Amino acid sequence: MLIRGKVLKGKYFDSVTLMRVGKALTALDGVADAAVVMGTAENREILAAADLLLDDFATAGGADLLVALRCADAAAGDAALARLDELLVEMKPAAAGAADFQPGSLEGALRQLPGANLVLISLAGRYAAAEARKALENGLHVMIFSDNVPLEEEVALKQLADERGLLLMGPDCGTAIINGAPLGFANAVRRGKIGIVAASGTGLQEVSSIIHNLGEGVSQAIGTGGRDVKAVVGGRTFLAALEALAADAHTEVILLISKPPDAAVLHKIRERLRDIRKPVVTFFLGDDAPAANAPQTLEAAAYQAVARSRGKQGEDHTSVWSLRQKEYANLAREATRRLASGRRYLRGLYSGGTFCNEAQILFREQLKPLFSNLPGKGIGLLEDPLVSRGHSLIDFGEDALTVGRPHPMIDFSLRRQRLLAEAQDPDVAVILLDIVLGYGAHPDPAAELEDALRQAAMQACIICSVTGTEQDPQSRGAVEKALRKAGAFVTPTHAAACQLAGMVLGQGAK
Repeated sequence: MLIRGKVLKGKYFDSVTLMRVGKALTALDGVADAAVVMGTAENREILAAADLLLDDFATAGGADLLVALRCADAAAGDAALARLDELLVEMKPAAAGAADFQPGSLEGALRQLPGANLVLISLAGRYAAAEARKALENGLHVMIFSDNVPLEEEVALKQLADERGLLLMGPDCGTAIINGAPLGFANAVRRGKIGIVAASGTGLQEVSSIIHNLGEGVSQAIGTGGRDVKAVVGGRTFLAALEALAADAHTEVILLISKPPDAAVLHKIRERLRDIRKPVVTFFLGDDAPAANAPQTLEAAAYQAVARSRGKQGEDHTSVWSLRQKEYANLAREATRRLASGRRYLRGLYSGGTFCNEAQILFREQLKPLFSNLPGKGIGLLEDPLVSRGHSLIDFGEDALTVGRPHPMIDFSLRRQRLLAEAQDPDVAVILLDIVLGYGAHPDPAAELEDALRQAAMQACIICSVTGTEQDPQSRGAVEKALRKAGAFVTPTHAAACQLAGMVLGQGAK
């Protein structure tokens, strides 16, 4: 394999176009991988981590386009680069007609929609902060979908939002549901009595979907961005969202989702909770000192919030786990009968970082050695995320694995390749996949995976968790049926998938 590339000076394209072009280039004969990104310092670092950085890229600026290809030979690289200009035109979203005028600036958008009170910003991180500041100064609440916003900019913006009495969600806020409107990656859930604050996009999707599937609904679901609960940011959005839900007449129960906040932030949250008269369920993923009766999984947190919304102190989720244990014992026996001797390892191929973290916590005592490309406490570092060791849990949404391609909730190509490779490894017994549905996600994930699942299921036990609802554009039931037909075991939650995987490994992996 060799690396070929090109710099297009002063050629700016939106991220959607670049992701589509990268995917199209990767599909060409002789191209194993492709990255099509703007030449920011952050993107050059990511290219270096992916071994796609060329010397010619050193002088590129943020307004220059970088194209890097990993090719079988020079001819394949030349042919792909020759297609580049055509693809950049073909993959660019069609321009709106005059009747569907799309403003080119925040000022133009406000003239078109003078009654708007929230702006969603999805720009390259280096430009997002300036637009967010304009929005706040215009009295607008803000959701920053963009990542790679400097930490000092986040702190300054959240201070400004506090001063103006406004809500700033993000940066890197992938999910929210405000007054019933899904923003970013979100699921179709009914309105209801449970308000959610989450410093985790996938975690928010999981709990909101479970709440809906249990027959209850969501009043508001407010994402904060993962760095918000760090000491330097101070939990400003988390606390502001908590205040908003405490005052919201439609919210009767509050559910808080996050990795453990830094000590100073956690102290502020607990101080504020003393004055809130509504029931509050807290789930801080990986908390070493959880409160009494605190849920241990995202699933348990959602169940507890539903129970509180129905006037119960909290459903004992142990009973749900125990009932499922009986069903899964039969499934585990069926799965282990199919496994060849010597297959003993777990491989988790995740699109959601929160699921990867939750799996680490659930398995760290049972499975050793356990590795991840984003390891938590007690987990070994998987230095090359494309080469597994022992039991491995991989977050495919991590920057080095998303360069030049869509988020793994949208594009299954890399996980599909890895699924086949892992199944062919004679040491692998169980492969975990999370399938996240909803707005913005792949419109037909089962069709993308079914051929690979059929092949992989002949060698390993494939377990898919499905996050979503029947009302999602993909229709949860249809996706589950197709996954099962392709040979996968399908579970209703990620925690359930881990439960089944643990039973297969403990009961029959040899």
